[in-house]
Amino acid sequence: MPTAIDAHSHEERRLRPAAPASGRSTVLTTRSVAPSESLDYWHDAVFDTLVGMDITTEGRAYDAALRTDHLGNMQITTVECDPGQVHRTPRSIARGDGRQVFVAVQSAGRAQVEQDGRTTELRTGDIGFFETVRPFHTVFPERFRMKIFAVPRALLQLPDGGLRQLTGRSVRPSGGLPALLAPMLDRLADTSASYATPTADRLAESVIDLMAATAADQLGADPAELPGADGVLLLRVRTYIRWHLSDPGLTPSVIAGAHGISVRRLHRLFEAEDSTVCRWIREQRLQECRKELAARPPGSVSLGQVAKRWGFTGPAGLGKAFRNAFGLSPTDWRDRVWAGTASC
Repeated sequence: MPTAIDAHSHEERRLRPAAPASGRSTVLTTRSVAPSESLDYWHDAVFDTLVGMDITTEGRAYDAALRTDHLGNMQITTVECDPGQVHRTPRSIARGDGRQVFVAVQSAGRAQVEQDGRTTELRTGDIGFFETVRPFHTVFPERFRMKIFAVPRALLQLPDGGLRQLTGRSVRPSGGLPALLAPMLDRLADTSASYATPTADRLAESVIDLMAATAADQLGADPAELPGADGVLLLRVRTYIRWHLSDPGLTPSVIAGAHGISVRRLHRLFEAEDSTVCRWIREQRLQECRKELAARPPGSVSLGQVAKRWGFTGPAGLGKAFRNAFGLSPTDWRDRVWAGTASC
């Protein structure tokens, strides 16, 4: 007989402590409690991490785990669970805990989703949009892994009613923007805890922009307003650069090789943006150095450490580039910021 857990029973319990985690991540697993308590524990974990949902399984013992990290304006939660069902009910919604949109990639197994009068099946690699202010029902017929990105709805820049047209649909990564977004989300969920805060913020901005473009594409936006083939490639290249800013060997030939294009084509991509590859890399590195210097009090980190962390060959190289761009040495600029006489 199926076992059901009501979302509203959460108020009577407190979530047990999280399992140890590294970096910014939080890990919760039902293996930290007795099998007879696993479903109650899992319900509390889902409520505290995502939103209130009723959960139904075939038995009281339930093997499940989730890992959560925050990247810029996004919360990233990877869940891996036994088969079961979740139901976001009107009663749960009335509690007011659905302030974000869930953009999910099905990493393993299947999910049968119902929302806004539509049903679909998410298969491995598919993307799904979930609106948390309206009911949804999802059946997981087998053990599964799903990576859920909780995004403030305003950042997706969708027209009124746009989300209602996206829910209950599977976005297949067979080409175009979905083929770029799906593997990016899958990888980012696995590596999110490894990025320092400034890089994390930059990555989050890029990923949300790509989510918004994908959503607009699915809604049939004017193709002229969406990135074409070169625009999609440029998004990929810029994301790759941001992921590898700390590498002093990040050269146009390395970047071109990683994307299977010629160095000449790579240069043309940036020429269309009135820039160059090397200038854009330098600008990104300088912005990350500025952020780190502004966040750390004078004397807490050496200029050499900051330079190395963001791909400069040493403090002299960073100093020269910084003065050329901002008219001050890095240390003078940091001193002024901390004295309140310069802006970040």
